[in-house]
Amino acid sequence: MFDMSSKKIAIIGLGYVGLPLAVEFGKKFSTLGFDINKSRVLELSKGIDSTLECSSQELKEAKLLNYSSDREDLKTCNVYIVTVPTPVDKDKQPDLTPLIKASEMLGNVISRDDIIIYESTVYPGATEEDCLPVVEQVSGLIFNKDFFAGYSPERINPGDKEHRVTNILKVTAGSTPEIAEVVDQIYKSIITAGTHKASSIKVAEAAKVIENTQRDVNIALINEFSIIFNKLGIDTLDVLEAAGTKWNFLPFRPGLVGGHCIGVDPYYLTHKAESAGYYPDMILAGRRINDGMGEYVVSQLVKKMLKNRIHVGGAKVLLMGLTFKENCPDLRNTKVVDIVKALKGYDIAPDIFDPWCSNEEAHLEYGLTLTEAPEHNTYDAIILAVAHDKFKMMGANEIRKFGNTSHVLYDLKYVFHKDDVDIRL
Repeated sequence: MFDMSSKKIAIIGLGYVGLPLAVEFGKKFSTLGFDINKSRVLELSKGIDSTLECSSQELKEAKLLNYSSDREDLKTCNVYIVTVPTPVDKDKQPDLTPLIKASEMLGNVISRDDIIIYESTVYPGATEEDCLPVVEQVSGLIFNKDFFAGYSPERINPGDKEHRVTNILKVTAGSTPEIAEVVDQIYKSIITAGTHKASSIKVAEAAKVIENTQRDVNIALINEFSIIFNKLGIDTLDVLEAAGTKWNFLPFRPGLVGGHCIGVDPYYLTHKAESAGYYPDMILAGRRINDGMGEYVVSQLVKKMLKNRIHVGGAKVLLMGLTFKENCPDLRNTKVVDIVKALKGYDIAPDIFDPWCSNEEAHLEYGLTLTEAPEHNTYDAIILAVAHDKFKMMGANEIRKFGNTSHVLYDLKYVFHKDDVDIRL
């Protein structure tokens, strides 16, 4: 039987994925939450989570959890769980830099019989082919002889207070059958929804990357439907609701596909597919459609403005929402910035209003300045880009008060009835 009492767990990276995991382990076991961002460690030590994933009460309940940005503190641990970001670069190629740096750091602190578990989304083979050789080189230890590895892909849904880390079934894997069982037991100790032990690390990696690739392709199909139906003068939601009366029709909706998962993960799979000599036509076609939706939205808006005889160049436009999803402060890979860029192509510098978003972070990440309180009777067009509850509660009539006598209200998220807005995606 696996004995957790002999283990001290380190969570590497205290973002949207790492912190909830550290909190749950810290309720039961000696746990160290590590992050290179000293200000992040300081705020968490004060019981504050700026990502809003964990409440102050939840942080207090993790009585065995300590925080640190000192790498020396990691040497006291023997199970290391890596939850650092895995982004893509400007050419849509996987950027493993955070993973490689974390692996280098762990190579300097691990001891014999330690276990390194990766949670970051990668392509099949990345853990064993890219990360662990770095650990070996730095540590001088031999993989699967002196130290071991596991993989358990994260399934965090930022901003979701219903589906939390403990009640989402967890896929686990290990570098040997024995270690696979150990890794599985580690997660079973906190995951009430249970675990699924995959046959290998590569299988677990592949399972994670296709979860979001499947969603991406399905959303791309619905986005293409939306483009077709708009050309035909048919309301897309009316069509989807009619089709949805069939029991096996999937309930996807058109929209912007951003965030740290769906808009990124497919590029990890396509990169690996191409390195294996296969060009993944369907996946990349879906990516092209979804990556082009920002420009499409603006083209539709401009056509409607011209039809209503509203001058486009220099027009005042209010963009409601900047985060990548509703009721969440997460700005990672938000596709609302694509709308901003496309608007600037028409000489429009929009005012951006998002009560969930940090002005400092918006400026740091994208060079954008937010509007704290939009004024009434000001805008030629209003784009409802993110379905925050606050915007829903305002209602279409209240939002229209921001507009001039003649204006266009574009609802990207199907928040309001089609008769209450001028355009829906």
